[in-house]
Amino acid sequence: MELFAKTGLDNLLAFPDYLMPELRQQQYFCILNSNRQKTKFDGNFDMMIAAGHTNFLSINENDKNAFQLLRSFHKDNNDWLFGHLSYDLKNETEDLQSNNIDNINMAAMTFFSPLVLIKIKNNIAEFFISEKKRDTAIELAERLMEKTEPRNKLPEQKFNRSGIVVKNRMSKEDYFRKFEKIKNHIQYGDIYEMNFCQEFYAENAELDPYSYYLHLNRLSPAPFSVFYRTEDNYLISSSPERYLKKTGSRIISQPIKGTAPRHPDPAKDKVSKQKLESDPKERAENIMIVDLVRNDLSRTAAKGSVKVEELCGIYSFSQVHQMISTVTSTLDSRFDFVDLLSTTFPMGSMTGAPKIRAMELIEDYEDTKRGLYSGAVGYITPNGDFDFNVVIRSVLYNSETKYLSFITGGAITSGSTAEREYNECLLKAKAITESLK
Repeated sequence: MELFAKTGLDNLLAFPDYLMPELRQQQYFCILNSNRQKTKFDGNFDMMIAAGHTNFLSINENDKNAFQLLRSFHKDNNDWLFGHLSYDLKNETEDLQSNNIDNINMAAMTFFSPLVLIKIKNNIAEFFISEKKRDTAIELAERLMEKTEPRNKLPEQKFNRSGIVVKNRMSKEDYFRKFEKIKNHIQYGDIYEMNFCQEFYAENAELDPYSYYLHLNRLSPAPFSVFYRTEDNYLISSSPERYLKKTGSRIISQPIKGTAPRHPDPAKDKVSKQKLESDPKERAENIMIVDLVRNDLSRTAAKGSVKVEELCGIYSFSQVHQMISTVTSTLDSRFDFVDLLSTTFPMGSMTGAPKIRAMELIEDYEDTKRGLYSGAVGYITPNGDFDFNVVIRSVLYNSETKYLSFITGGAITSGSTAEREYNECLLKAKAITESLK
């Protein structure tokens, strides 16, 4: 892409508000927003916005060779790509299937080349335009640039909180019954850990995804926040988790297992953080997933290069404390970015261990196809570098069918109890439900 202009921003946090009227006109766009919340190995930008498209790749679940098609699409376009990997791509990488209900109906994989790319770092916005549809890209870039001028008043983006009734797909009794069966699998040594999830949904939901993204991002700013559209489907995400980052041959994975609430009272907040740091169950879950990630990365890593840079580190964000580990490797020269994605996806923090058996049981015990939930959204550069989040703490919305969905879950281990895990699901769901009221 070609650098078109560079400009300073008066208010980075409000910048997406200014862009919404123009983004409403685009069938494909992606906002990646770090909210300036720091984690180990931060990204290369504070915010990145891809608007419009020159070309796109969309692969359905029944299509074959999705990752090979991505490799070809990347090579043919030689451009920045933005898009997603659905959890159900597991069926291609392993001998698995997905037969549960799916009312969002998002493609298994979508990537698009943007008309305009905006990279923002330290309040400086760089506008890049596509060379393939240069005139159209210039027109869009100029309209977007107008929104950065200080004379523009902040547009009204009030979120309409009325009329969305959220239902639970799985009853408490059904959850408890399935939980005990999963625990039996653990006791028999079938698995050691499994991420068990349930769906919350609303039918005939009148949602304005644009104003809701701004509303949610103010309530719960997160380091891997995403607002993403592909035609009729929207993702509004306040994810705190990175799936995988590639810079040259340097690979970074940062699985999260372990969450504790923040408190306005500093003393209570400190206690909450300390309890998380010393909680044996949370540490055990985190370490199991670290071992799984190490195994996944070793499939494409140079010999002896897989390292745990940080184990069970505690990071504080606006609403929660998180237990995050960092695993790194050096990519063996025999492999490319597609090999890396296809051998590590889906991420271990959203499956369990052993990974394949855990995914088989997820299909058996969950009621809903995960789709983009526990998948990934991010970017790929022309030289094959990338950064992807983990799609959690997210709302999915189909604007044609008016179906809204979000999924919550947690890791079940030998030390888990049904009451605690069920309440954790409800607590995570409550945060999203209340943001929709």
